[in-house]
Amino acid sequence: MDIIVLLKQVPDTTEMKVDKETGTLIRKGVPTIINPDDLAGLELALRLKETKGANVTCVTMGPPNAENMLRELYARGADKCVLVTDRRFGGADTWATSNTLGAVIETMKYDLVIAGRQAIDGDTAQVGPQTAEKLGISQITYVEDILDVYDNKIKVKKSLEDTYQVIEGELPVLITTLSSSSKPRYMNVYDINHAFEKDIKVMGFDDIDIDIEDIGLKGSPTKVKKTFAKEVYNELDLFEGSSKEAAHRIFEQLLDNNYIGKGGNK
Repeated sequence: MDIIVLLKQVPDTTEMKVDKETGTLIRKGVPTIINPDDLAGLELALRLKETKGANVTCVTMGPPNAENMLRELYARGADKCVLVTDRRFGGADTWATSNTLGAVIETMKYDLVIAGRQAIDGDTAQVGPQTAEKLGISQITYVEDILDVYDNKIKVKKSLEDTYQVIEGELPVLITTLSSSSKPRYMNVYDINHAFEKDIKVMGFDDIDIDIEDIGLKGSPTKVKKTFAKEVYNELDLFEGSSKEAAHRIFEQLLDNNYIGKGGNK
């Protein structure tokens, strides 16, 4: 069984700056981590490797320094790591990113593709499903657990708001995972040392079959018109009184600020 896990290096902060000209995030100088939803997906893949004898390939799209993240993935148990990097891929939105990842995956053998539900620096939850569409395969999103793989089929537990579904699908399939689905394993000293001896395959634009118009900033239909930081006010309006008087005062404030209409209607 061949498993491809898509992972992303994301900023380890909520204090992100935005390029006002392009509308893209400024990542230079910001510490990074492995996206939590993606890391949980890797753990599920490694468990299948242990129980089913799968081969796990990790793929990330990012700058050259993402190699450090891939070394960590080797130390966690990945069999092969691929870095998709090229200046022409820069500035990609989810559409252009999934175009690129889909073209990369098409050069590989796979039975199962695992992607995190969403990245913490975007929160769109679009790349996984869009990549499945580019590959022309089925998808199951919000997966909490992989229950079994047998007879060219996979059975998973899909999380819903207040319940869950058990879904069975035929391979190949793409699933998206939640950070709550599994606790990533710890690395050990032996695997960390050997991680630096392993090769990382680097793929650029010239290594895949894709049109230049479908990648990077040019291939991104999403355009950010304006970005701004929300102003924070420190002014407080304090008043004293009984709970009944407080409730009446709050109601008046909501009414004055048009949060509710006359008569108490929203």
